[in-house]
Amino acid sequence: MASEHLGRTLRRLRRLADLTQEELAERSDVSVDVIRQLEQGRKHSARLPTLHALANGLGVELTTLLGDPPAVASGENDGPRFVAVRRAIMPVLWGPLPASTGQDFSLGGLRDRIADGWTQYHAAEFDAVMKALPDLISQARSASVSGGDDEREAGFAALGKALQLGGHVAVRMGKTDLALTSLERAISVAEESADPLLVPMIVNSMAWTYQRQGRLDDALAIALTAADDMRKADHTATADGLKVWGGLTMSAATSAARSGDYDRAAAMMETAEAEAARVSKLPAGSDNRMISVFSPSSVRIERVRLAVQYGHSADALTLAKGMRLSKDTPPSWRTWLLLDVARAHSDIGDALGAVKTLESLRRVAPAWMQHDTLAVAIVRDLWALPNHPPGLRPLAEFLGVAD
Repeated sequence: MASEHLGRTLRRLRRLADLTQEELAERSDVSVDVIRQLEQGRKHSARLPTLHALANGLGVELTTLLGDPPAVASGENDGPRFVAVRRAIMPVLWGPLPASTGQDFSLGGLRDRIADGWTQYHAAEFDAVMKALPDLISQARSASVSGGDDEREAGFAALGKALQLGGHVAVRMGKTDLALTSLERAISVAEESADPLLVPMIVNSMAWTYQRQGRLDDALAIALTAADDMRKADHTATADGLKVWGGLTMSAATSAARSGDYDRAAAMMETAEAEAARVSKLPAGSDNRMISVFSPSSVRIERVRLAVQYGHSADALTLAKGMRLSKDTPPSWRTWLLLDVARAHSDIGDALGAVKTLESLRRVAPAWMQHDTLAVAIVRDLWALPNHPPGLRPLAEFLGVAD
């Protein structure tokens, strides 16, 4: 259960934010005694509003405080599969140089496999991604030293996307420092490619990683700088470029909201939503699996998320009402929307609405829901109510929350 490690995570995040228990209590309006009891293991769980307040005080996502899903998180003793990923990101010192690609090698085939890896990542198939990632990075390194200038530039682009994927996997494993190493190396090789959108895409991933570490000012600064640079270079005149700009703008809005500037964040998201309407009017770009997620649907999903995270649950439900998701919306974004809508219903006291939404989530993504710490927290809160709404018991039993 996620609450088993709540105190340890709370203490780590508080120290990372350079806050005393008293300072966190003041920021979050949570009793310092509650914080002490959680960190000392004398209290193993807390109601969702308390956890939400603590996450806001720390400047992190609630899911960061609750812990990553058990299917993703790992302890200090990493398994062999993740060790292989780590070795691929950081090759051994004085190891052999990358070998040239063989005659049977296809750069197009490599790009397709990297795109497949991103599809699996968005579908939360993390084990499959980790299994494939070392070979993808190795082949991309070989491609970056083979052939003529054009082939090598394409190889550098493939290596940048593979290392970016490695950074995302490392974040999901709770290894944010390794993620930053992978992303910094991804930027270095991306600068050797001929793709002007690759560096800002990877910067967006770095901003997300900074957010996970509570470095909100850093995350906001790099996302805004990269977005401004794209405007100056006129890269938003293409569908791909606009998507990358949109991803950076949404990332900046998230950092602003977590820093307490919800109005600024809302203004950024309104701008992003207006710009997202232009994507379909521009010439089609490259493989959507390799480009930042940005569409009217994704912006609205992110607006719902920010609204519910920062206490505007009624606004979140209004934003979500009648939404029609575009066909290119990744499965992970669809599940996030349902989870945020369930949380919004719970926050305003609509237990039945929360249960109905969670039932939809269970139909759409049962495996994801079973491991999602926020879903468990919502159902645990509903289960603590004196009167259980219809349909709650099957959900509670499914998530192991029922007595």
